[in-house]
Amino acid sequence: MRYLLIAVYLLFANAVQATSGWTDYGHVIELVPTIHHRFKVNLEVKGNKSGCKEKQWFYQDYDISGAREMYLALLEAVSSNRSVRVYVTGRCNINEYAEISELGIRSD
Repeated sequence: MRYLLIAVYLLFANAVQATSGWTDYGHVIELVPTIHHRFKVNLEVKGNKSGCKEKQWFYQDYDISGAREMYLALLEAVSSNRSVRVYVTGRCNINEYAEISELGIRSD
């Protein structure tokens, strides 16, 4: 029971610190499609407002509205070597990657 209370406290402590907002622009270092119903992306950004431990790793579930479009835009950014920025929601997954909900591509 004590461990459960500690785990719940840690979850709420992380939720309080988390905020949403845009990252700065950076190039895609790695784009990883997974079998776990999500894609992961490593961006060369200085940081993000999410409060998640990993500052350059982001994720989105495939079944979320707009996820396919974000994935295709990331592929386009990789192939054209354009920089992107993402909007972090303030939610972190178990690996402390920040969830994203929007994406912008700069024409460089």
